[in-house]
Amino acid sequence: MAALVVTGARIATMRGGKYSIIERGAVRCLDGRIASVGSDVVALSGDEVVDVDGALVTPGLIDCHTHLVYAGDRTRDFEMRTAGRSYAEIAKAGGGIVSTVKATRAASDDALRKASARRLAALMASGVTTLEIKSGYGLDADQEMRCLRVARSLESPAVSISTTLLAAHAVPPEFAGRADAYVDEVCAMIARAAEEKLADAVDAFCETIAFSPAQVRRVFEAADRNGLRVKLHADQLTDCGGAALAAQFGALSADHLEHTNEAGVAAMARAGTVAVILPGAYYFLRETKRPPIDWLRKHGVPMAVATDCNPGTSPLTSLPTAMNMACTLFDMTPEEALAGATIHAARALGMNDRGTIEVGKRADLAIWEVEHPSHLAWQVAGLAPSALIVQGGGAAVRP
Repeated sequence: MAALVVTGARIATMRGGKYSIIERGAVRCLDGRIASVGSDVVALSGDEVVDVDGALVTPGLIDCHTHLVYAGDRTRDFEMRTAGRSYAEIAKAGGGIVSTVKATRAASDDALRKASARRLAALMASGVTTLEIKSGYGLDADQEMRCLRVARSLESPAVSISTTLLAAHAVPPEFAGRADAYVDEVCAMIARAAEEKLADAVDAFCETIAFSPAQVRRVFEAADRNGLRVKLHADQLTDCGGAALAAQFGALSADHLEHTNEAGVAAMARAGTVAVILPGAYYFLRETKRPPIDWLRKHGVPMAVATDCNPGTSPLTSLPTAMNMACTLFDMTPEEALAGATIHAARALGMNDRGTIEVGKRADLAIWEVEHPSHLAWQVAGLAPSALIVQGGGAAVRP
């Protein structure tokens, strides 16, 4: 079988979370994998050769935290927030997650898929070749399974999708005042999602306005019984001990983390749990408490960066813009930000077969008309790759 060879490239391999640049390099892709990479790669007879003429080549970007499948919008929430109302106040006034649940439940499958596909197209245009999609806007068994099916249906040869059941996102109106009873329902949904092979992982929102640590523990125990890995919306608005709880269950990731204490960070380090940094929500909510980047560095916790694309707190569909925000708002370095959108994002999804340009890894590549990888986090908005190559496809796939 003929291979695809990308030549004339400045390659940011991202090995070990560093740029690890190869000047005037080439990548040979065969059977969907990287067969060879370096400055001495030779194209064989019959190979398809793409000369990128000095362009930068990085791993395809990975958005490891999105809520892509939903209907409607939350412009009313936005107006309330600009008038000074808090996240909790908006939720109590009938806005927030529950308002999106109402719109999502009312949408047809076709309408829901089309709306989600538009957001997916924007993410792909920004260089994303793999992403996670959470449910969480159905909040009953049939609707949550429907959202997961819609998410699965968006996968194509041009993009890989991981799905996460986030039924423990909010307490639906029909369970108002009965959160523990709803957690019983969530545990049943986990079993169903596992049986129907609709979810790769289980997530929960551990927060004073959502679910308590004790309730999340029950959700995680159900995930464990059904063979699903876990991740957690942790310590976003208050320190609920979410990071330590996630670590106790060997979570793939703990996400947000603005209020996490150092003991929680140390627990994550021991458990190998990735920190997912979500600057879009921090910016959109006008928060002032930053995630503990220095503690994460001190304890060697890998830091992923994601868009948190959702209707209420981060309507963001550009991963490079999230990278810029991580640098400007949280003082991450451009190298850390790119590692966060490649190698560490892959680890946050349990997908260690991608995220770097190394032999044997999945051949997902992004080609950028820039001189240095720091440019990807420097530009505020509008940055897009000139081409994407997904699973070593026979030709460049234009975003």
